[in-house]
Amino acid sequence: MSGQSITDRITAAQHSVTGSAVSKTVCKATTHEIMGPKKKHLDYLIHCTNEMNVNIPQLADSLFERTTNTSWVVVFKSLITTHHLMVYGNERFIQYLASRNTLFNLSNFLDKSGLQGYDMSTFIRRYSRYLNEKAVSYRQVAFDFTKVKRGVDGVMRTMNTEKLLKTIPIIQNQMDALLDFNVNANELTNGVINAAFMLLFKDSIRLFAAYNEGIINLLEKYFDMKKVQCKEGLDIYKKFLTRMTRISEFLKVAEQVGIDRGDIPDLSQVRLHCYSDFNTSLCIINYPEYSLKLFCFLSYVTLHKCISDLKMHAVNCFRSDIHWNQPGEKKLTGGMNWQPKTAPSTTWNPVSMVQLYFILIKLLCSKTQ
Repeated sequence: MSGQSITDRITAAQHSVTGSAVSKTVCKATTHEIMGPKKKHLDYLIHCTNEMNVNIPQLADSLFERTTNTSWVVVFKSLITTHHLMVYGNERFIQYLASRNTLFNLSNFLDKSGLQGYDMSTFIRRYSRYLNEKAVSYRQVAFDFTKVKRGVDGVMRTMNTEKLLKTIPIIQNQMDALLDFNVNANELTNGVINAAFMLLFKDSIRLFAAYNEGIINLLEKYFDMKKVQCKEGLDIYKKFLTRMTRISEFLKVAEQVGIDRGDIPDLSQVRLHCYSDFNTSLCIINYPEYSLKLFCFLSYVTLHKCISDLKMHAVNCFRSDIHWNQPGEKKLTGGMNWQPKTAPSTTWNPVSMVQLYFILIKLLCSKTQ
C-alpha cells in the first residue's frame, strides 16, 4: 500500500470493518496516489457489475461520494473508474446512471492545494460534463453509441428518417462534450489524466464510427426526404463537417503522445464541396419547375462522392477498433509529430460534363433569387 495516504488506509480499514468489499475496492481504486486506478481494482468492480447480488446503486453512490473529496487526484480517479465501468461493466450500471436526475455536479470544482491542482481541476470539470452527457445520451436513445452494432445492418444504418434526424444531434452533443476535454499533448503530464485520455480516445473512435454511419444513412435517404427534412439534414451535415476538424485535432494529440498510427483511424477530410452541392440541390427543391433531370443527375453525383468518402472512414474506424476490445491494452509512450494524411484514392472520376451541370444549376438558382 506504499504511496497511499493515511486517509486512504483509514478509509479502507473502515470499509473492511463494515464488511463492504465494494466500497473498500472503490476506495482503493481512488486513492491519493498520482497514478491511474489499478487494474486489479477495476477488474473486481467490473465483476461486481455482473453479479446480480451486488447493489448497483450502492456501487454508484460510493463513486459519487468519492467525488466530494477536496483532492483532485481522488475526484479524477473516481470519474475514471466510473467511465471504465460505463465502458466495460454490465449494462445495468450505465442504465442506473442514466436513470438518475443528476450525476456529477463538479462545474465549480477547484483544488487550491497547489499549481497542479489548479491545472487538473479544469480537466475534471470538463471530464465530468462528458460523463454526464454520455449518461444523458443513453437515457434519450436507450443504448450506448460506443457499443452499438455497426455495419450495413447496424443500428445507425437501418434507422428510419424521422428517428435518424432526432438521433444524430444526440451523438453530436456527446461528441462535443468529449472534444471539449480539449487537452494538449504537453498537458498529459501524469498517470491520472493519461488514464482519462485513453478512455476518451477509445470513446472518440467508436462514437465517431456511429456518427459516421448515421451520416451515411442520412445521405442515402436525403433525396427521399421532405423539404423540411432536407433542410434539417443539410444543417446536420454541415455540423458534421465542422466536427471533422475538431476530431482530427483530438486524434493528432493521440499520435503525439505515442499511440500507434495503426490504432488511429484515417479521418481524411470529407470533400467540403459536397455541402455546396447539397445546398444547390435544396435550391432546386425550392424551384422544381426548372429541371427534374438536372436534380436527379446531381443527386447521383453528390451521393456518390460523399457516401464513398464516409464509407472509407467507416472501414478505417472498424480496423482501429479491432485492437480495442480489452481494457488496459494501450499506454502513452511519447511519439512522433503527427502529419495530416491524404484521402484514399478512388477509381470513380466524374466526367467533365458534371461541372457544366453544376454551373447551369447554380445559374438557374441565382435567377430565382
